[in-house]
Amino acid sequence: VAALQDEKNSLVSENEIMNDRLEQLDDSLDDPNTVVAKKYFHAQLQLEQLQEENFRLEAAKDDYRVHCEDLEKQLIELQHRNNELTSLAEESR
Repeated sequence: VAALQDEKNSLVSENEIMNDRLEQLDDSLDDPNTVVAKKYFHAQLQLEQLQEENFRLEAAKDDYRVHCEDLEKQLIELQHRNNELTSLAEESR
């Protein structure tokens, strides 16, 4: 029982130390002058920029897809028209 109480006390002490360190890290993120906070905010800004770029590229991809579909329809129509004109030209000969 004594050994378990000692282990419990040791774990409680370690837990308190870890919580203190966690609070220090949280505080360092709140202070914009620390290196950790600067890196965090820089990474956050970079993430936002990449998300915006991704959104822009997705929109452009959708636009190109629609444009490509329109061009494919035009191609099919032109091929049919070409076939019609070719057959008319052969009849005329």
